[in-house]
Amino acid sequence: MKGQDVITHTEGESNTSEARRAWAARHPDAATRELLARDAGAFLHQSLSSPCVSTIAKAEGIWIEDTAGRRYMDFHGNSVHHIGYAHPRVVAAIKAQLDDLSFSPRRFTNAVSVDLAETLGALAPGDLGKVLFTTGGSDANEVALRIARAVTGRFKTVSFWDAFHGAGFGASSVGGEATFRSHIAGPLLPGAEHVAPFNCYRCAYGHKGPESCGLACAKMVEFVLEREGDVAAVIAEPMRAVPTVPPPGFWKAVREACTRHGALLIMDEIPTGLGKTGRMFAFEHDDIVPDIVTIGKALGGGILPVAAVIARRDLDVCGDFAIGHYTHEKNPVTARAALETLAVIREEGLVDRAATLGRHAIDRLGEMVGASPIVGEIRGRGLMFGVEIVEDRETRRPGKAAAERIYYRCLEAGLSFKISAGCVLTLSPPLTIAAGDLDRALAIVTAAILAEGA
Repeated sequence: MKGQDVITHTEGESNTSEARRAWAARHPDAATRELLARDAGAFLHQSLSSPCVSTIAKAEGIWIEDTAGRRYMDFHGNSVHHIGYAHPRVVAAIKAQLDDLSFSPRRFTNAVSVDLAETLGALAPGDLGKVLFTTGGSDANEVALRIARAVTGRFKTVSFWDAFHGAGFGASSVGGEATFRSHIAGPLLPGAEHVAPFNCYRCAYGHKGPESCGLACAKMVEFVLEREGDVAAVIAEPMRAVPTVPPPGFWKAVREACTRHGALLIMDEIPTGLGKTGRMFAFEHDDIVPDIVTIGKALGGGILPVAAVIARRDLDVCGDFAIGHYTHEKNPVTARAALETLAVIREEGLVDRAATLGRHAIDRLGEMVGASPIVGEIRGRGLMFGVEIVEDRETRRPGKAAAERIYYRCLEAGLSFKISAGCVLTLSPPLTIAAGDLDRALAIVTAAILAEGA
């Protein structure tokens, strides 16, 4: 559609660019070209997905392998592969559960689903203890919004431009990325107010940094809460998965503003939760507890789709309403995958491991490419970190073309990741990655950046 070419895809690189076409043309084997052509002929096309970048014939640990036998370290994984692909414990648990109990209609309960709900309630901090399962994060966020409406008697929301909360109409409405809310997406839900996101490197309010801004981004949230007067919830990602880290004190200020104005605080932890940032929940870095938290993606062990809403116990007020009737709401197989995934994260010490390896990765990137004229900022938490590519450091103009060239150099060298916001090399490896493999990946990124900046 005319006009869409100018949209910057916050959540990934363009799949229709000249660089993508050039990459596809370089596939030397007929099998890959044939499967890509079959995919393009069979699936509905949409931005960010079809045409695909390549094929996958095998996924194991940190590795994906295509039909020609080319192997890539996967530093994207759609944020599902916290424990790597095909973790043997999760595979075995799923197989055993299939033999034991393969399905449970929603109106019945089963021990494994109750075990998962109790485990998540015990894992979450504060009084977060009542749970509902969905098959995807978008649905989980919409359940959270329905709970907020029931609790407050209000319907309005405050969220952030550029945020992503899912592809459903409700999730797209509170999301802030043009790819999911413009053109055919409208009309969207009424009452979905937006403010500029926290982003200290590209402050929407023109401030140079958190030491001098007075947390203008947090104050704008309260400004809207005060002006509207009837907001049901603020929904946000505690740390943007693009990645962008909030300034110190931001979430405490927003948490206090929500409490003052009677709005719930919903934290979307779907990509960032379960240890990815070096804490079990990313909001724990900021010493707050939300009213509702949503998790998903990695919860199914990188194999099965399952997401969850975890709400404060006193918010269990929707007994007379339908807030999310899902056919697989209490599927024992997806619940078993989630329980085993949580056990792996706990027993293998993956949360602390993410914190340690993440600090190492950011420090190493700073040493190796921090002085490059095309590197604007290196940032992140735990094993969710990124490098923002710019045309020059003074103007901070986004280096979109350079970022794409770097991306395809890395693919050629055996490393896959995604580009966010047009120019951010977003690196998110499994928490199980060996230190040597992490260093190898950092060396690939370094070589590509230095070659581009030469």
